[in-house]
Amino acid sequence: MPSDASRLAQQQAIFAACLRDPAHPEVPPIEPARMALYRELFFNTLRDLVGSSFPVLRAILGEEGWAELIGRFQREHRCRTPLFPALAHEFLEWLQTRPAQPPFLHELAHYEWVELALALDEAEAVPPHTDPDGDLLDGRPAVSPLAWPLAYLFPVHRICRRFQPRQPPEAPTFLLIRRDAHDAIGFHEIDSLSHALLDALHRCEGAPSGRTLIEQLVADRPDAPALRRLALERLVALRERGAICGTRRA
Repeated sequence: MPSDASRLAQQQAIFAACLRDPAHPEVPPIEPARMALYRELFFNTLRDLVGSSFPVLRAILGEEGWAELIGRFQREHRCRTPLFPALAHEFLEWLQTRPAQPPFLHELAHYEWVELALALDEAEAVPPHTDPDGDLLDGRPAVSPLAWPLAYLFPVHRICRRFQPRQPPEAPTFLLIRRDAHDAIGFHEIDSLSHALLDALHRCEGAPSGRTLIEQLVADRPDAPALRRLALERLVALRERGAICGTRRA
């Protein structure tokens, strides 16, 4: 005979399933009107909680389209965390398993989620043992853990209700999102070279010198001399912007 604890767990599972899907075959012993109220409260909370992290996507889809999307999410996805701030990432992961309609859907959702992810990142803006005045060529550039290079096919920072491209442009979009020492977050459009420098600095565990890093990027390029000069200018500009904090001390 099932214990009281197992019966309670079974009732809770049925109740949760009915909250998520009105068409669920089993129903808990609750008045239909009260169950409908619980379901409405649950859906409205989920709709608005997720919507606060994806305001542009919600505006583009409209309230009806957004409600339909959230309805599918609550029926199909099983969240792995009870933490509300992590719900946006759960939604993003689920969304990326679905067809991208409109075609910029996945990239726009990621772009909107990144701001929340950076706001919650617990890293310090400046790595330890950093010399802010170090030589960027002979030293090892220290990139801020809170300066993230982003690359998209669509110009996600421009998408809105009035601008919804159906095809990506010829050139990709490169962005830098950064959180400063005062926890202010800013997005900046950058070029492909700045993106390549930041991306390499984030990926290189050995933190090569700036000169070595540039040589790796311009190797076998016919325009290498001009590209070397431009890469140094980009390193300096990224330090002025705070994405590069200086160089690593020995």
